[in-house]
Amino acid sequence: MSEGLDQIAAIVGAHALLTEPADVAPYASDWRGKLHGTPLAVARPASTGQVAAVVRFCGEHGIAIVPQGGNTGLAGGATPDGSGTQLILSLDRMTAIRAVDPVDNVIVADAGCILATAQAAAEEAGRLLPLSFAAEGSARIGGAIATNAGGLNVLRYGNARALVLGLEVVLPDGQVLDLLGRLRKDNAGYDLKQLFIGSEGTLGIVTAASLRLFPRIVQRQTAVLRLPSLEAVPGLHQRLDADLGEFLSSFELISSHAHRLAVAHLPKASWPFDDGWAVLVEAGSGNARIDLGDLLETALGAAIEAGLAEDAVIAQSAAQRQGLWLVRESITEGERASGPSVKHDVSVPLSRLPAVIAACEEAVHARFPGARVNAFGHVGDGNIHFNVIPTPEQLAQAGFEADLNHLVHDRIVAEGGSITAEHGVGRLRVDELVQYKAAPAIALMAQLKHLLDPAGRMNPGAVLRPAR
Repeated sequence: MSEGLDQIAAIVGAHALLTEPADVAPYASDWRGKLHGTPLAVARPASTGQVAAVVRFCGEHGIAIVPQGGNTGLAGGATPDGSGTQLILSLDRMTAIRAVDPVDNVIVADAGCILATAQAAAEEAGRLLPLSFAAEGSARIGGAIATNAGGLNVLRYGNARALVLGLEVVLPDGQVLDLLGRLRKDNAGYDLKQLFIGSEGTLGIVTAASLRLFPRIVQRQTAVLRLPSLEAVPGLHQRLDADLGEFLSSFELISSHAHRLAVAHLPKASWPFDDGWAVLVEAGSGNARIDLGDLLETALGAAIEAGLAEDAVIAQSAAQRQGLWLVRESITEGERASGPSVKHDVSVPLSRLPAVIAACEEAVHARFPGARVNAFGHVGDGNIHFNVIPTPEQLAQAGFEADLNHLVHDRIVAEGGSITAEHGVGRLRVDELVQYKAAPAIALMAQLKHLLDPAGRMNPGAVLRPAR
């Protein structure tokens, strides 16, 4: 394979083909440190043409490819296996912003562009790129699209799929599919770009994207509400949605355990309430003439009067707002610092969310005494991160994680929910997808995979079981 690596090096440049263990290591494990692979090498192309050339070469020589963006995923979708035969194809050198057009309200960026960089470019042009989540400082555009990322603003703007106007994709045979349009309306045949959004690199490699922009937010109002009980969540959301309408952008549920983990990880951080369930709410507007503060205060007062909240604290400055969001965005890091956890990124209809959380928590404590539940998430769109921090003894038990996953996911699916809301299937949920997804849907997904990637070389082992 040395000769093959020499040819890949000739395509991307010798400096951009990593083979030394120390250079390869950061690419070979997932962000959580849960999966560890042994790649053949790491190729870092600098252009779509180089990506296409590498993919063609790998196709001719039967080399499997694992595409990778910022490697911030939580489902192991960008980690190779341990065979030493799979090439990691990293897009981290493809960072260009090709265009920002405030008239068309679009930004066109390479797949390796860091999300925060694209957000800043939109801001500089007086526009908003609303895709936002905790890893935005290192996550890359291509990975966010490949996993159909959600995040903090889905409630108002939708997830990645809702923001994609066009894509440039390298297909498994090395062809470049140019779908990089800017149109809001285009009914000329099948909307092929939708195939690749959320496909986790199993059908092709996203190399660039056109994304929707929106008017820049010129004023924000942020508040934390203490709930009388978890059962108040659906009613509170319904009330605030009615009172704040299009201005409501975030509705984040945070348990007392979640905020304590974050605050412990951030010594200078604080949270307004010591215990109980809370909701972090944000409203934003691009119109400076609207009195958003008065609108929010009135809405919160009505919610308290209706018994949907016990108390509320409104951020009085940008620093206070940032402090509240810092706690929310640091929950995952705080959980990570406290020890290993088993994560469940699930979604259910909002009306069923309190009962489902309570049922899952009761089942976990009954089956695994001493395990701690850390529940939080974007519940305005039904997405909850139901994470469990086990005892060391439980973690050491054979089959513990599989048993726990079934315990939680059985209840989620029984309520019409999904076992993965925004993190994707990756390699961690492949077997569970087969268990919980309808057989005709799995069969159709497999047919699409075989049609586009008959040799099964694109990210094998992710999303679908490899064909036998």
